[in-house]
Amino acid sequence: MADPLQLGFTDYEQIYARKRTRRQRFLDEMEITVPWEAFLALIKPVYHKPSSKGGRPPIPLEVMLRIHLLQQWFTLSDPLMEEMLIDTPCFRRFAGIETMDGRIPDETTILNFRHLLEEHRIAEQILEGVNQLTARHFSIETVMRPPAALLGLAVAAVPPA
Repeated sequence: MADPLQLGFTDYEQIYARKRTRRQRFLDEMEITVPWEAFLALIKPVYHKPSSKGGRPPIPLEVMLRIHLLQQWFTLSDPLMEEMLIDTPCFRRFAGIETMDGRIPDETTILNFRHLLEEHRIAEQILEGVNQLTARHFSIETVMRPPAALLGLAVAAVPPA
């Protein structure tokens, strides 16, 4: 089995492709538009700290935030988000998974993070912030509109499980 950090042919092709997909262009725009530090500051006080008892360390906060936003933008369920992270190189790159030893959060980890954000009413604040940014920075033509996710440049929350 290949090393998880090693680029595969698909990864190489997508990184060095001359033509960027609409999905990749959208993610590139979100990379520079989203106020990452502000959103991370909202979540950090309530995010799980590594346990002194040992065990697996939590997935880095920024990775989980990026996964959460991918899930919202592309209206993906928790199981489908996990599959898309496995199958889609541009999602893994956007989430920063290549730099964390290839650990992909499972659907339960994704669900628990979403519930944490909902419990502390942080998900609403993040979605409101993203909606304001997309309305200000993008025209309908420049945004990749995932199915039902960006209708009218509004991002809807994934319903709780």
